[in-house]
Amino acid sequence: MALIDTLSAARDDVLQQASDSLERTHLPHYEASGTEESRRRLNDLFDLVLVCLTKRDLDPITHYAHRVAEERFGAGFGIAEVQTAFNVLEEAIWRAVIARLPAQELLESAGLIGTVLGAGKDALARTWVASATSTHVPSLDLTALFEGLAN
Repeated sequence: MALIDTLSAARDDVLQQASDSLERTHLPHYEASGTEESRRRLNDLFDLVLVCLTKRDLDPITHYAHRVAEERFGAGFGIAEVQTAFNVLEEAIWRAVIARLPAQELLESAGLIGTVLGAGKDALARTWVASATSTHVPSLDLTALFEGLAN
């Protein structure tokens, strides 16, 4: 498949662009873990995108996103931090695909890429919300806003 071959050939460019973009966001937990660890995580996600595209199977990315959401939630990451990692990789993938594939292949490629990464982001968000609603999260405790209204 041209899309998979194109992404495989563009791997280094995609990962470098995504890593650079992630660094520019100055996300606290990603900065604390360092550039190499962040790049490794982006590489793992990129590999999963390729697996899903090759197999036409969304299970690998949804399982990964579920696990990552649980791990990062437990480590105190904000959902925006993890969603940003998915988003910078997706943006870098789009740049590579648009620059390297003929126009007639972009429509199908758009559907495939959007489906895979969308499924991952959806699983991430659903797992995150489930974790947040079953655990007391101070940022969701709005009682302090309403204390003066009872008087």
